[in-house]
Parts: sequence; C-alpha cells; structure tokens
Amino acid sequence: MKTQEVKKIFEEYVVGNYKRLDVCLVKGKGSKVWDIEGKEYIDFFPGWAVSGLGHCHPKVISAIKEQSKKIIHISNNFLNLKQGQLAKEIVKASFPSQVFFCNSGAEAVEAAIKFARKWGSSKGKSGIVTMKGSFHGRTLGAMTATGQGRIHQDFPPVPEGFSYAEFNNLKSVKSLITDKTAAIMLEPVQGEGGVQIASQEFMKGLRKLTQDKDVLLILDEVQSGIARSGEMFTYQHYDIEPDLMTLAKALGGGVPIGALVVSKKVKEEVFTPGSHGSTYGGNPLVAAAALAVFKTVKEEKLIKYVKNLEPFLKSELESLQKKYSFIKEIRMLGFMCAIELTIPGEQMAQAALKKGLLINCTQEKVLRMMPAVNISKKLLKRGLTVLDQVLSEVKLP
Repeated sequence: MKTQEVKKIFEEYVVGNYKRLDVCLVKGKGSKVWDIEGKEYIDFFPGWAVSGLGHCHPKVISAIKEQSKKIIHISNNFLNLKQGQLAKEIVKASFPSQVFFCNSGAEAVEAAIKFARKWGSSKGKSGIVTMKGSFHGRTLGAMTATGQGRIHQDFPPVPEGFSYAEFNNLKSVKSLITDKTAAIMLEPVQGEGGVQIASQEFMKGLRKLTQDKDVLLILDEVQSGIARSGEMFTYQHYDIEPDLMTLAKALGGGVPIGALVVSKKVKEEVFTPGSHGSTYGGNPLVAAAALAVFKTVKEEKLIKYVKNLEPFLKSELESLQKKYSFIKEIRMLGFMCAIELTIPGEQMAQAALKKGLLINCTQEKVLRMMPAVNISKKLLKRGLTVLDQVLSEVKLP
C-alpha cells in the first residue's frame, strides 16, 4: 500500500480533526522512523515527546512483551503489582506523595482540577489561576484551563472558575488571587506556548504565594517530565516542590498513561472511593512499560547524558542564530528547544520534512524540537545539518 491509498482511507473513515501530513510512518527505531515507501527520517519531535527514549526502545518492548503473556488488564478494584511498583518509582524520583493513574495528560489535568476543587470545597475555594500561553489538553476542563482563547472559542459554554495570568509575572498572578482561589496551575516550561521557560524568581515566588494564601500549586509536567529538562522532573531545577504534579507522554515510553502525583503535605483526604477513577488507568501492561522507562533512565544515566549534551546543542543552535538574521531567539532547557523566528515557520518545518527531518512549528513563528533524551550526538549533529540546509534556503520577503 502507498501513502495516497492510506490517505484515501483516512478521508473516508477517519474524523478530520487533525492537519495530517502526507506521510505514513510505519516503522521506528531509536531516533529514526521510516514511511510506508521506505524513506528514512531523523525524528526531532518523536510522537509529541511521547517517545522520550526514542521509538521501540528494547527494554520497553521487552517489558510489554513479557507482561502481555501474563495479564494485560485488571480492574482497579484489585491490587495491581506493577501499578504499585510504578507509583513507588515515581515517588522515589520526586517527593513524598501518592499517585493516581489515568490514560493521558489531559486526564491527569482533569484529575488535578477535580482534586483542587474537592480540596477547596469545604473552604469555599474553587477558582483556578492558569497562565496565558499555556496548554493543558483538549478535554473540556483541561481546554478551559489552557490560557489561549482560540482553543476555547468554538465550545461555549466553557466551565467557570478559571482566570489567566501573565506567565513569568508574579504581580499578574497576585492580582488574580482571591479568597475563592483553590489552585495555581502552570507548566514550568510552556511547550505548545513556544518553549517559554519559567524563571527562578517566578517559580519560587509562586511557591511562597501559594503557601501564604493556602492555595495548591499544580505543576503540569506532561511534556517536560521524565529527564527531558536535564532533571527527572523540571520542578527540580527550582528547589521547590509542588502540591500536585501531572505526568504523561514520555512516562509510558509509547503506550498511553497519565498520572497525578499528590504531595503528602496535602493533609486532607481528598480522592476517596467513588470520587474519581479511570477504567484503564495504570493497568499492568502500561505500568510495566513505564517501569521499563524508569529503569532505562537510571541504567543509561540519561539525566546526566542530557546535561552533558545540552551545551553542545545550545552552541549549535546559537551558531544558527548568528548565521541567519531571521532567527530572533533561542530558548532551551535540556532537550526542550525553540528557535523563535521573525517570519512564519511552517514552511521551514515542511521543508525539513522533505529533507528527512521531523520538527514542529508552534505559535506560527517558533520551530520546536524535543529529540529523544538518548539520541546520539552523531545523529543530533546530522539532524542539525539538515536544519541548517533548510534555513539556508529560506527566501526573505
């Protein structure tokens, strides 16, 4: 079968809610993928950061294979060995806490919203402050938490109780806090927002503000978690701990999983039996895969690897900035990278695709790259060479 044949199937049978590229990927290994015609691509944006260890990592594949022979799914009414072990790994790597499992980042955010409102209900608190430019998911609550009006506009009425502060502006946040505020939620690095990185002052200020005002601090690490930033979790760059943290994407190494991590400093018993749930959440198969992710990050010393390779990547990107006048700014933390342009970037992403490099364009003028945290330096350099070629062919108006 060829790409155009697959495209016809999609046009007839699949809801058209995505702008799909005319590329049908059928195979992946590490930081390379191949389409149905056999063309090879270097993947600098693997599965929207889901494939943080690259495609089909051997340890993840082995874990899935072995678990599938035993039991794939059980109800959460029963004890689940793999889920318990995974929760323990997450807690050991983060802060004293307990974990609720679901299937995606949006579901983890929905769980955080419900948790915050149930926590605040006895105190008359329900409001949630989020950040302009944020992205928290596509379900109704997560969509409304997202601080981008264009995401909300076609779905009125959206849930009440959300307000939007300027990112990295503590004064803006303070102006929205009232005695009805239950939580502040933000991404330490706004991925969809163009890799906007929270400052040390902002994050420390938020932690103090929430403690002073008896407000929960929720950090959305769906995209930035699991070694991507050069720490296991991005909050670890700031010498603070959140009250709630959402995880997904790279947590499962390619299979669907989400998690809400709840600090034990939140003393109240909030999620009690019947208050929230998820049929598939943390089932043995996905938990086994996620355990393999944690094992791989540890055994391959991938946090140290990202830290060691980050200066090289930054230097290469800054060299491109010096070379091309239409590059406005380079922003990066670990392997979360943005090239902000003075001109639209979508055509550059399309040109890169034609040359065998997968990158993403967000916010119209930001080229976003999030290579696998175990990508080889050699392949990283090859991809950057392709990007250089793409940029060299840009014709300015």
